[in-house]
Amino acid sequence: MWLYLLKRVVLAVAIIAIAVTLLFLMIHAVPGDPAVALLGPRATAEMIAQLHQQMGLDKPLAVQLAIFFGKVFHGDLGFDTFSQRPVREIIFEQLPYTIELIFVSILWAVAIAVPLGCYSAMRRNSVIDQVVGVMAVATIAIPSFVIAVYTLLIFAVTLRWLPAIGVGNGFWGGLSYLILPAFAIGIGWVGYISRLVRASMLEVLGENHIRMARSFGISEWRIVARYALPLAILPTVTILGVGIAWLLSSAVFIEVVFARPGIGALIVNAVNARNYPIVMGVVLVTTFLIVVATTLSDLLNAFLDPRTREKL
Repeated sequence: MWLYLLKRVVLAVAIIAIAVTLLFLMIHAVPGDPAVALLGPRATAEMIAQLHQQMGLDKPLAVQLAIFFGKVFHGDLGFDTFSQRPVREIIFEQLPYTIELIFVSILWAVAIAVPLGCYSAMRRNSVIDQVVGVMAVATIAIPSFVIAVYTLLIFAVTLRWLPAIGVGNGFWGGLSYLILPAFAIGIGWVGYISRLVRASMLEVLGENHIRMARSFGISEWRIVARYALPLAILPTVTILGVGIAWLLSSAVFIEVVFARPGIGALIVNAVNARNYPIVMGVVLVTTFLIVVATTLSDLLNAFLDPRTREKL
């Protein structure tokens, strides 16, 4: 188990280093000069050269990358080009909003999708199973930003049931502002997870230990909850760990549509302004979150399935 954890830590560091390096090269390949964007079109050559020196843009790319990784090793993500505030401070001000949005989105999606998948597997080919299947395909096919726009127009603008933009104040105020964004992100996951749980459940329900449990007269719901679901949920746990990247990318669009603070809106503004330190810092943090999520999903799989622990 410890050897497995060590391998995952080494792999995580390698993934983060590769991702940051690739993005660093892509950002510098984008046309335009960040110093000119910061100083404006009236900036003189001397002013631009001085800002290049301050930002380290006058050094070779390899040296710039080495300096960046050296600062990261010491916990320094640099300073915002415009406000001169620490990048780490700016990111961790916005990060809780994005984590809150993702957590609520996936929480309600799993709470609905898992029972739907279990019921569809137990009532295979029934009317409810077919209806759930059609709705699942429909919700998966519609992009989250399209759902966000239409829910905003219907429930916030036309019906005025829910607030349109912002995050609100307090627990209940903030919760009302989360409903539409969390719905837009989570609705596609309801269909995807319910189909995944159904397929896994059908496979597990055909195994020998399930047939033996039935022979002892155990109720079907207890068999599903106690013996089948811990195994049938394993693919869902893996998908949720890997899907954190998809959730973060969805949050970018949702935060822009609903004018919410978060790292999604932060990185969009930073890319438009060619704010290198913010972009690199956000990518570093999000890559770290993705690696941590995939590692935790693997560990949870090992906890739920003893056969997986024996292979570690």
